[in-house]
Order: sequence, then C-alpha cells, then structure tokens
Amino acid sequence: MCPATPPKEKNVRYFSTAIEAANAGLRPCLRCRPDSAPGSFAWKGTDTTVERALSLIDDGFLFGDNSGSLESLAQKLGITSRYLRKLFVDKVGTSPNKYAQFRQLMFAKQLLHQTDLSMTQVGLAAGFTSIRRFNEVFQQTLALTPSALRKSRGSRQSELSHEGSEIRLSMQFSYRPPLNWQKQLDFYRLRMVEGMEWEAGLEGYCRSFQLGDVKGFFEAKHDEVKHRFNVIIHLVDPQALRVLSEVVAQIKRVLDLDADMFQIQTSLSSIGIIKNSIVDGLRLPGTWSAFEAGCRAILGQQVSVVQATKLLNRLVEENGERLTISGREVLLFPTPLAIANASLDELKMPGARKAALNAFGAFVSQHPDAPVDEWLNIKGIGPWTVAYTKMRGLSNPNILLCSDLIVKKRVLKRYEALQDSGADLTANLDTSYKTITQQLEQSISPWGSYLTFQLWNLE
Repeated sequence: MCPATPPKEKNVRYFSTAIEAANAGLRPCLRCRPDSAPGSFAWKGTDTTVERALSLIDDGFLFGDNSGSLESLAQKLGITSRYLRKLFVDKVGTSPNKYAQFRQLMFAKQLLHQTDLSMTQVGLAAGFTSIRRFNEVFQQTLALTPSALRKSRGSRQSELSHEGSEIRLSMQFSYRPPLNWQKQLDFYRLRMVEGMEWEAGLEGYCRSFQLGDVKGFFEAKHDEVKHRFNVIIHLVDPQALRVLSEVVAQIKRVLDLDADMFQIQTSLSSIGIIKNSIVDGLRLPGTWSAFEAGCRAILGQQVSVVQATKLLNRLVEENGERLTISGREVLLFPTPLAIANASLDELKMPGARKAALNAFGAFVSQHPDAPVDEWLNIKGIGPWTVAYTKMRGLSNPNILLCSDLIVKKRVLKRYEALQDSGADLTANLDTSYKTITQQLEQSISPWGSYLTFQLWNLE
C-alpha cells in the first residue's frame, strides 16, 4: 500500500488508463511508483488491431533504433493512418504518437530510478534524439525535470559498468502476483540448451540473446518477497543502449511479467474441466524470438520433449555462434540464414523434417517481417507449429493448442469425468472434439494460452 496520505474522495478523478491521466496533467506517485508495475491486456484492451499496434509501439516501432512513421505502422497493420488514429482515441484515449511518447517517458523514468546512466544515456536509451528534447518533453509531461526525479530516488538502487564495448546494467522488473516461478523454471529446465540457457542458483534463469547487431545475455533472479526479478543485462556493442528498451521489453515478455493473473485466473475458474485444479500463478514461458519457437516446434513434431531438446541442443551447438561476454562463454541461437544453409547432418531425424527446417530458415531470412501464418506455405509446417510459435514466440495469450495430443487427451478425459459425475455440460463426448474445443475457445477468450498450460500441468 502506498505510504502517501490518500486524498479525500471529493478531490479524486478517475481515469480508465494511465495515459489518460498523464494527458490530464497528472504524474505517477513518486513514493509507490505505480508505473513500475507492468501493463496488462486488461489495461490495453482486447481489440486485435489496437493490441498489435500497442505491441509494435512497445517494441519501439515509433521510437528507438527500429523506429518507423505512423503511416508505415498503419500499413503494417493493414489500415489507414487516419483510421489508426481514430482507433487509438476510441480505445486508448490518446493518439499513437502520444502513446509512444508516454512509453518513452515511462522507460526513461524507470532508468532514472534504477540506474546510474547519465542523462544523455537515458535519453538515448528511451529513444530521444537530443538531450534538450528529452528534458523538454519530460518536464512538460511529468511536471519535473529528469535531474529532479533522480534526486528524489534516494540511495542508489543498481549499478552500471562499462568494459570496452560491453555494458553491464542492473535493473528490477516488478510483476503482479501470483507467479509460480518454480513451475516456470521447471518448464525452462526441461527444455534448456546448454551454453544458451542456464540456471543461477535456485531462483535464477539466464539466457543469451541477439537483437539485430546487439548480442548479450541476461540473468534474472526471482525475489518473491518483493514481487520482482532482479535482472542483470550484459550487452556487446558500444551503441547497445539504443535498443535497451527493446531488450527490456523482450525479457519481460519471455518471463511473462505483464500478465494480470488475477483476471486470468478468474476467467479460468469458470471453465468446468479445470476450475478445481488450477495451478496458481502459472504463466507463459516465452522464447526469445518467433523463429526460435518455430525451430523448437519443428524439432518437437512427433517426438517426446526430451528427444526434441536433445535435437535442439545439437542444432544450436553445430550452428550457433560462440562468443565471450563479461568473461562468460555463451552460445547464441542460430540465425535463420545459418539454418537455411546448414547440412543438419548432426540431427537424427527424417530427411523431410530436415528439409522443412532448411526451408523455414530460408523463408524467415528472406521475409523476416512476414506474419507467422504465412509459414503454413512451407512444406512440413502445419497449424500446430504455427500455433505453438504464436503462444511461446509471440506470447499471444489466446492460443488454445487444440491439436496438441496432450491437450486433446486431457480435455476429453476431463469431460468424461464431469459427465460421470452428472455435471450439466454444454458439450458431451458424443459431440465432436472440434465442437468441444470451439466452445472452450469461446468461453476462455482471450486467455486460451493459459488454459493450454493449465491442461499441460494437470496431474
């Protein structure tokens, strides 16, 4: 609970989103810092086009190293820029550019609170082209200067170090409880790639990554008492700060720290087949990229998780780049081009699946921005692979993996058990499995992915 004295009700105004409050001239509390808690799908809304736009902006589309124009964003979404502006005003309460600017400022505020980056470095990392513009927008929007905010933080909370072209940065990522970290870590552990992923003590998960030309790894240690992760980010590239916001967003997505589990579990509790068996705080363990998730899915076709992980380790060992960062030798996941040109002789699996992997790498290297659904045009890639990629590689919250064999068995078994108990079901075993899952998808939307993981974790 915030230690600040609450205002009288007659002096309170209510806003549906944080950006609306900011547009009204208000700023987040400097004591409890509600802006440090992540956003949620409930906060953003569930409109598909707006959600895609918000995700792209959060990843830096309108600012930062991969910035583009509002027109190019609208074109990517398949709509006009005028209609995009209208959607944002209706759904978010502000324009796309103002939303992007608000995200820049909130990220800058986080860096000012948690790191010892200079003002110039903070402005650069947040996507501003000049320190003057950064100071101007910051003061106009939050009614105080960046330097004044940094003074208000008290003692130093983290560290920053430079070693040649390397950067080591410590930050804290908050989340809304509950979070079942043990289950999530168990999921990672079973699928780990040696050299690319590793554990740090009993509560830590680490992995290497590549974002454009920037390479690095992160160490994330869970602090259950404070509902946060203490994260150390290691980057190789003297210009790495320009993509820091994207790296941070990716780490949060991989760990699924933006999920509002109270809302999700409320929806799950209405599903008869699991309402008495819900695993508290079960989140979506992501992969660093959609391409990585696609490779994992192809290697996992018709084999066990253990066998798929062995194949994945061989694939990365033979085709991934090795480098030393902060004194640690790490292995990077292979690039699409590397997979396209690989012989794959090290993999003991059918030749058709190797051909699919080569074709997949070639397609993604030639069409890096193509929608995942276009992968269905590649021979050897079907709906299960695409759905799995959306769930783990894109962190789409609404993927009920109906074609998964374990999901199918557990759905049917649960329906059978409920029927035997005399429960009143809208579907029965005489109804086709497709109809049953259609009803499940409709009733659990937009949280189908969380239902998938709940079904995978049923005893």
